[in-house]
Amino acid sequence: MTELPRVTIYTDGSCLGNPGPGGYAAVLLSGPHRKELAQGFSGTTNNRMEIMAVIAGLESLKTRSAVEIVTDSQYVKKAFTDRWLAGWQKNGWKTAAKQPVKNQDLWKRLVPLIEAHEVKWRWVRGHSGDPENERCDQLARGAASGRNLPPDQQG
Repeated sequence: MTELPRVTIYTDGSCLGNPGPGGYAAVLLSGPHRKELAQGFSGTTNNRMEIMAVIAGLESLKTRSAVEIVTDSQYVKKAFTDRWLAGWQKNGWKTAAKQPVKNQDLWKRLVPLIEAHEVKWRWVRGHSGDPENERCDQLARGAASGRNLPPDQQG
């Protein structure tokens, strides 16, 4: 059996106002290889950009991989590690309070990407000096500050 390629994906989302212009970033590391991704949108939220960062990182992978996702977003991490997402799906995309789950479009896009890889999650405190998390923050803020940002196509 062949061992899966190992990839670490650092992710971050940023929003200048919530909602407002926002951006996401992902830094992918695999052996000597490094890839940086960033994109900005108008009319979005921080949570949407946090999810989009993970989506973008996973969508850029060409083969099934052993992936460690490093995020400063408890919202994104706990959706998987605390099984919030499984509960939302079981409840017809409703929260425990019977309200529609926010960002369903992105969660539904993310689920098959997670299932396509062996994923482990690691949370890091934002702005705590982790060099790759700081780089993601810089890229995400830069993307959010761009001109003529496309609208976030929510829904």
